[in-house]
Amino acid sequence: MIQRAGKFLTMFLSAAVVCVAAQSAYCAEPVCPEYLNQTLRKLHSKEQLNLCSFYRPGAPIVIVNTASHCGYTKQFKGLETLYQTYKDQGLVILGFPSNTFKQEEDNEMGTATVCYQNYGVTFPMFEKVDVRGSSAHPLFAYLGSKTKSPTWNFNKYLLAGDTPTITHFGSNDEPMGGDLEAAIKKALANAKTAPAK
Repeated sequence: MIQRAGKFLTMFLSAAVVCVAAQSAYCAEPVCPEYLNQTLRKLHSKEQLNLCSFYRPGAPIVIVNTASHCGYTKQFKGLETLYQTYKDQGLVILGFPSNTFKQEEDNEMGTATVCYQNYGVTFPMFEKVDVRGSSAHPLFAYLGSKTKSPTWNFNKYLLAGDTPTITHFGSNDEPMGGDLEAAIKKALANAKTAPAK
C-alpha cells in the first residue's frame, strides 16, 4: 500500500513539473467562478446546462432577467442584435425569464413563443427563476449582492475579465448603442490584447 501511495505521489509531482515547465495554458487558466457553477434547464426543453459551459476567461457574458409582457420586452430584439453582432468575438448572452414582477407567461410554451417566435431569440434562454428577495435564484442573489438586485425586468449584468468584474445595467439601458454595448466592445478589445498566459 505504501508503495502504491509512493507511485501516486510521484505521478502527481511529475504532472506538476510538466505543467510548470510547459507553462501550459490549461494549467494557467482561471477556473469558472463559483457563482456561475449553476445547472439550469433550458427554456421549454429537458436539457440541463451548467453555466460554466459558457465561461471563457476574458470573454464577456451578459446575464439578463426577462419577461414576456413588459414595456421592455421589445429589448429582446436589441439583445438578439447585440448577440449576433458580437458572438463571433466571444460575447455570450444568457436570458432568465422571471415572474418576480408578475409580467411573465403562466406556462413555458407561452414564454418560448414570445422569445423564439415573436423575437427570434437564438441566445440561450433558461427556465423561469425568481430574481430578488428570499426566493431569488442563487445566481441573481449573488449578482444583486455585488451590484444591485433587479428592481424590474430586463436588468443586465455584464461579467467581463479573467476574474470577471460585474457591472449592472438597468431596464432603461438599451442593448445597442449605449453604455452596455460600449462596455462589451471594451471588454472584447481587452480580451484580444491580454497577454498570453
